[in-house]
Amino acid sequence: MALVTEKAAKKLYDHPLHHDHEAENILIKETDQVVNGSEALILSLIEEEVDTIFGYPGGAIMPIYDALFHYREQLNHVLVRHEQGATHAAEGYAQMAKKPGVCFATSGPGATNLVTGIADAMLDSVPIVCITGQVAEPYLGTDAFQETDVMSLAMPITKWCYQVANPDEIPYIIAKAFYIARTGRPGPVLVDITKDAQMKDMSAPFTYEKRKQIKGYKPARAPREGDIAQAVELLNNAERPFLFAGHGILLSEAQEELKAFVEKSGIPVASTLLGLSAFPSEHPLYVGMLGMHGNYGPNILTNQADVIIAVGMRFDDRVTGNLERYAKQAKVIHIDIDHAEISKNVPATVGIIADAKAALVELTSHVKEKAYEAWLNEFAKCHEEEYQKVIQNDFTAEGECIKMGEVVRMLSEKTNGEGVVVADVGQHQMASARYSKFNKTDSWLTSGGLGTMGYALPSALGAKMGAPDRDVYAIIGDGCFQMTIQELGTIAQSGQPVKIIIMNNNYLGMVRQWQELFFDNRYSFVELTNPDFITIAKGFGIEGHQCNHADDLSASLDTLINSEQSYLLEVMVEKETNVFPMVPSGAGVDQIRLE
Repeated sequence: MALVTEKAAKKLYDHPLHHDHEAENILIKETDQVVNGSEALILSLIEEEVDTIFGYPGGAIMPIYDALFHYREQLNHVLVRHEQGATHAAEGYAQMAKKPGVCFATSGPGATNLVTGIADAMLDSVPIVCITGQVAEPYLGTDAFQETDVMSLAMPITKWCYQVANPDEIPYIIAKAFYIARTGRPGPVLVDITKDAQMKDMSAPFTYEKRKQIKGYKPARAPREGDIAQAVELLNNAERPFLFAGHGILLSEAQEELKAFVEKSGIPVASTLLGLSAFPSEHPLYVGMLGMHGNYGPNILTNQADVIIAVGMRFDDRVTGNLERYAKQAKVIHIDIDHAEISKNVPATVGIIADAKAALVELTSHVKEKAYEAWLNEFAKCHEEEYQKVIQNDFTAEGECIKMGEVVRMLSEKTNGEGVVVADVGQHQMASARYSKFNKTDSWLTSGGLGTMGYALPSALGAKMGAPDRDVYAIIGDGCFQMTIQELGTIAQSGQPVKIIIMNNNYLGMVRQWQELFFDNRYSFVELTNPDFITIAKGFGIEGHQCNHADDLSASLDTLINSEQSYLLEVMVEKETNVFPMVPSGAGVDQIRLE
């Protein structure tokens, strides 16, 4: 690769699309020959330091796959069994590798199959770059074979999307896509490339510039001194302060800054569902999880705090419950990189629009050292009440059916809270969130905002590939497992050792719980007649076994943990159990139920 000539650079970057290009920051690389659009895409991905792609080939993206064939030593392609699996795998990879995940799909049904995973990434702020093939430009709008208007589908569920019809655009657009995906509040982007743009040669030798800025797009800014000063004044005068740690802590890699701030300020910390593992579970200032099925104390005492500092979270309805009853007594300090989240749901007394790490550093340097023993004792009292009425009943007693909480508790103890837990959606998700102990950061992945059943199996594979030195455990319900069961084939073919636990109660458990509690026990289409999961796994080449008795659980988990290959453990859990505490729909957080 060599620096491009000024003439060649001008020829490429004079394209009308590039009017926001900052000429003074050009650092452009080129090949020694003209390449077609497909090869330009592959070279662009290499320049962005992509090493893994999750995808599924098809007619409209076949030229890209042909180009990929020649670079298979540099780019590892993982052949998923369904395009939704590609997006979830890219999500898991992105969160563990700390860089955008990449997925490929063809036009039409290939592109539409990405939609669920893209929406999931959008709501949970996960950076992924989706590349889709499209019919040739002359056929756009003609209802050609496998043509879908993917731009209209993608626009509301991506940070940015763009359709490429000129191969000269590809390097610039890919650089822009990666920059947008990973900066500011991260999220998914989609680039749709017509088949003729994939096949045509560029008009000049390949050039590439990594983006450092885009005109009109300001993804982050330093916290304003005045906002910091107001926040510090509130915190220093607080008697019952409370900190909410959200996903933004993990996205900004501000775990150490959070710990330093908390230990100096003495403020108790609760986590959102997606903020789990941002703060050590065993820390004396950690008081549990917020939300509909969170811990009793954090929910009840939200409505008694005088100052709430929310860091990297968006006051989702699963955290707030009824907004009319939510924290009306508290002054709220809201830190978020996305200005649209400030006061969107909960009015902020002080809004700090900044990266979580930068804001916490500034706050730590000014906040006073304090301790709140009486306030912390209130959390301890709530925890004891929850233990007596809920927690001890979530663990398996002698002679009882296996309970979900017991499976999670035992797994966490055996792995010393250092494994990566990837949970699907439902009762098992809440049990995993409540009873997993996190002694290592970046140890929790789940679908939060969209609540996507089928998320965990492909995401666990992506997580393992993004962090090959970590042990990854996918905890999945029997209903969720059948949403993406075909990705067992992807895991087997990849050779990655993913450990899978199915919590099987032969029900869509969370829906059944709601039908029991709020629909007079009318169980409407929630009971499952399940296949033999162990035989199916073995058909894919993955060993496993079923655990039916509590006495066998410990040994069964040892077998799973010690396996050097992927392994599937099916645990037959208590069939009709409910997850408590629970904030009923429409209730306030102080109306949380323990039974």
